[in-house]
Amino acid sequence: MQRWPVLLFLAWVCFLFFAGIGLFMSGFLLTRIELASSSSCSDPFVPPSWERQSLPPGSCWAPQRFSKAVLVIIDALRFEFAHFNPAKASPRPYENKLSFLHHLVTSQPRHARLYRFRADPPTATMQRIKGLTTGSLPTFIDVGSNFATYAIQEDNLLAQLVQNGRRVIFMGDDTWEGLFPKKFFRSYFFPSFNVKDLHTVDDGILQHLYPTVDSGEWDMLIAHFLGVDHCGHKHGPDHAEMAKKLTQMNEMLRSLVEHLGNDTLLLVAGDHGMTETGDHGGDSEKEVNAALFVYSKTPLFGTGPPEEPEAVAQVNLVPTVALLLGVPIPYSNIGEVMAELFSGDGDAVSAALQQLLVYHINAKQVDRFLHSYSLVAQDLPAEQLQHLQDLFSGAVEEHAQLLAQVQRPTLVPPELESRLGSLIGRFQLYLREARAVCTQSWARFHPLRMVGGCTLIAASCLLCYMASELATASDSFYRSCLLYPLLWGLVVAVLLGLAHAFTQNGLDLLLVSSWAAAASQLGFFWHWWGWHPKRARLVGSQPPLANVSLRQRLQAWLQLAFPMGILLFRCGAMFSDSFVVAEARVAPFLLASLVMLLIGKLHWDGRLTVPEGPKQQLLGFSSYRREIWYLLCLVAMLLVCVRLSSFFHQCREEIPQCRPSLFLSPLASLRNTRAKNLFYLLCVALLAGLVCAVRSWLRHYGNLNSSDPLVLFVRWGFPLVVLCIACYWAVASSADDSLGKLQELVQVAVVAFPWAVYGLASVGLLLLLCNPMTVFAKDTRESAGSIVTPYLGVPSSEVDFLHVIPQIYKRMQESQKSCLERGGCRATVAAYGLGSVYSAALVIALTLLGFLLMLLHSERLSLAFLLLFLEAFVLLHIHTRARGLAGDAEPFSVPWYAVISWLLAASQFFYSTGHQPIFPAIHWNAAFVGFHLDHSTNLLPAVLVGANTFASHILFAVSCPLLLLWPFVCEMPSSQRKKPKKEPREELQEVEEHMMEMRLRESPEKFSIALLQLGLKYLFVLGTQLLACVCAAMILRRHLMVWKVFAPKFLFESLGFVVSSICLLLGISLVMRVDCAVSTWFSQLQLR
Repeated sequence: MQRWPVLLFLAWVCFLFFAGIGLFMSGFLLTRIELASSSSCSDPFVPPSWERQSLPPGSCWAPQRFSKAVLVIIDALRFEFAHFNPAKASPRPYENKLSFLHHLVTSQPRHARLYRFRADPPTATMQRIKGLTTGSLPTFIDVGSNFATYAIQEDNLLAQLVQNGRRVIFMGDDTWEGLFPKKFFRSYFFPSFNVKDLHTVDDGILQHLYPTVDSGEWDMLIAHFLGVDHCGHKHGPDHAEMAKKLTQMNEMLRSLVEHLGNDTLLLVAGDHGMTETGDHGGDSEKEVNAALFVYSKTPLFGTGPPEEPEAVAQVNLVPTVALLLGVPIPYSNIGEVMAELFSGDGDAVSAALQQLLVYHINAKQVDRFLHSYSLVAQDLPAEQLQHLQDLFSGAVEEHAQLLAQVQRPTLVPPELESRLGSLIGRFQLYLREARAVCTQSWARFHPLRMVGGCTLIAASCLLCYMASELATASDSFYRSCLLYPLLWGLVVAVLLGLAHAFTQNGLDLLLVSSWAAAASQLGFFWHWWGWHPKRARLVGSQPPLANVSLRQRLQAWLQLAFPMGILLFRCGAMFSDSFVVAEARVAPFLLASLVMLLIGKLHWDGRLTVPEGPKQQLLGFSSYRREIWYLLCLVAMLLVCVRLSSFFHQCREEIPQCRPSLFLSPLASLRNTRAKNLFYLLCVALLAGLVCAVRSWLRHYGNLNSSDPLVLFVRWGFPLVVLCIACYWAVASSADDSLGKLQELVQVAVVAFPWAVYGLASVGLLLLLCNPMTVFAKDTRESAGSIVTPYLGVPSSEVDFLHVIPQIYKRMQESQKSCLERGGCRATVAAYGLGSVYSAALVIALTLLGFLLMLLHSERLSLAFLLLFLEAFVLLHIHTRARGLAGDAEPFSVPWYAVISWLLAASQFFYSTGHQPIFPAIHWNAAFVGFHLDHSTNLLPAVLVGANTFASHILFAVSCPLLLLWPFVCEMPSSQRKKPKKEPREELQEVEEHMMEMRLRESPEKFSIALLQLGLKYLFVLGTQLLACVCAAMILRRHLMVWKVFAPKFLFESLGFVVSSICLLLGISLVMRVDCAVSTWFSQLQLR
């Protein structure tokens, strides 16, 4: 077998796809340009008529109203959590708990006010912190770096405070440490990533909060509480723990107000909201609807609060706080100042004049930013910029005229108030339209890179299809078609590197990789074009296509049209946002449809019926084969699995009537102890049943007879892994109920048992890698004589084994023949498990991976994984039976319908394990299975969360070689049916026909090409789905739902492709490792 050329060819094809994905992403998900400029006190932003008035000491641009400010961020504080409704007699756990805020608003209406705080999506914590400090809009791609924070280089509120000599103290979420390094006068950071920990961050803040406030050695104090957010992730908002957390926050605010001075401004804000399941990250109403509470012991507002709380954008907080504290507004701010906070205690005219001053400063700062931004970027439309400039110029000119008239009292108060109100409206209109223009045009697309990435992916799909169809034409095809493209790509990469070196420009590795990928693709197509005529001449002696009957050509076309039609339908529907939203129901439907079409095609071809006899043939009667009933039972089982898998669904907010499956929540969330125990016993019993089924299958095919370490691990290690998982589920489901010293013991066990599973699974995979043979050889041959005749050719391992293997089988068959003739067997070689040695290794690997992936999910989702294994088993048997009924003459080729159905099942179980292609549906809890505290690196949690999210992709990609191996494994069982009694020689002849997977060893080159073809077909189907998502995102990039539906779907499909392709290579590598071990085993057998 040619192992390395096959793996290198598949790895090269994966690189082509990766280059296309990277190039498209760089054009589609570009962040906006961040300007390096920053504001300063010397900027001429004060209106001319105000310049003669001296500002108070410590003030920039506008008079300072407060010398200190406290910003309390309660993470995920939804507006409903802060709003108090006294009319509710029986409030829900998250309602009416912040009663102190309501008390302040009602008792001191000019000192306190509650707002709806509108967050801009994405509603991830890091993006909201950027918005709350820069006054700008984070772009979509920033959500991908939510747990890999980098320092904010853009001008921001904290930088302005530090630049103007203010002391900033922070305590809470350690995300701020990465965003603002060395910006704090003093800081108390606490680990934030462990969403199961409700108290560490909050208790740490409370320990330092009041002493710090009383010390007075600060100008800005920021406290970022995380308990409410973590409680939402762990329990959801409608839970008793949420009531406890909000009550704790209420008491904290009551105590904090008592410690505040008269010159201090208190701001209590939520960075985002949360859904009914406690998630966030998207743009649903409950995710973007946070709360903002403003309070001061001195009067803030000229009038009382409105009947309904006003809605303000989060970016509006930045210019407001900056001017209230007397520091410049950050350079890139596009927020609108909250002018009512600047009214003061004067009359209506003086309050309006003060508001006009801050509006003028705010508008001038935004106008400067738009002008600077338009000079370095071309994504803001010129006509809209001109319109905004006209609005700004008109408002500024009218403001100057109005101030001149105010100094000469020629206007009566009613007319003056009307003019002031009208001018305030013009400044508000300018600021809001400026923000709307930026919001609409913020994503800077790079069309050339998007088209280039799309072209690379499309060419890679075409290459996969051509190579999979043409690989059988020549044994050296994949080797020759790999060498030249690699040379072409290497030459282009070297030339580009030299060009960058001589021009002294920065080397863009992504562009170099993309050009190298494009060059290698051209090399492949050029070589194929030159090689194709030679192939045509070689096959010229064969009958031309015209000699093939029309019925045969129609059957061949239909054989490809049905599965490809399903695939094209799935890809075409990617352009519909409704399909993407409802894909959890469509993917199972397409899988069931494909299987039913397969049965219909078999019936159309007459493969399901057999003539009864001459009389029935004359009358046209026929009866069904006996195998059809077994096939129909398999189809029924598949439909049952598809139906049952729909019970494990996650919901999207686009489907309001949907309710998420109860199986997604952990057992710890169940309040009914009896139900919790019953579910626990069911999960453990089914997990034990999976181990029994795997061991029974291995024992049936003779792969549990030896005493090798791997076989011993399957016998004893598998039950031990199940025991550890069961113990972990037990302690995790009761962790919240334990007290005292038992709580400490439970915390240790929650970490220890997952690590035991990780360790045992690693040992099993290592044993599988070192010695994957599960064959027991019983040798009763006589010591004299050699089992094979010597080979006298040129030494070559491949040729030697091609000579040896048939002789070994011949000797085995001769021994069996002599046994039958003599009535006894004194000299035989019996190899138990040799016929299923490849499949056994894959089954063991899949079981170990299944253990790990089930550990990363909630307990009740183990039922979905058991359905996954059962459905995969049924699909393999349907594929095997269908091939047997169709009389497939190409046993080394996996048909397209099998590959497409396999990938449809992978998509189906992506949804049936509680996932959706949206960020709020990511199971962040997986990052802390086996970890009690925060991680020191982001790599390990990313791997754990990725494994949880793409569990079905991993399992189906690793098991893909079973599509090739399973028909050979089932060769012997299919022959075990009642037949008339035969002579011993005839029985021996029939035994020779059933060699199972050892038929693959008879033709090593065909085996290699079969694995290559299977891998290319798998990558083709994956790549076609990816291409559809890429085209949909590119064509519909200005669609209303692009950032809500199409962009997340593209990102998840891209990551799924990367995970699937890597796991596919690992699965094929494991088969080749087994093949290498089999070759070694045969060589040792030869030497005996």
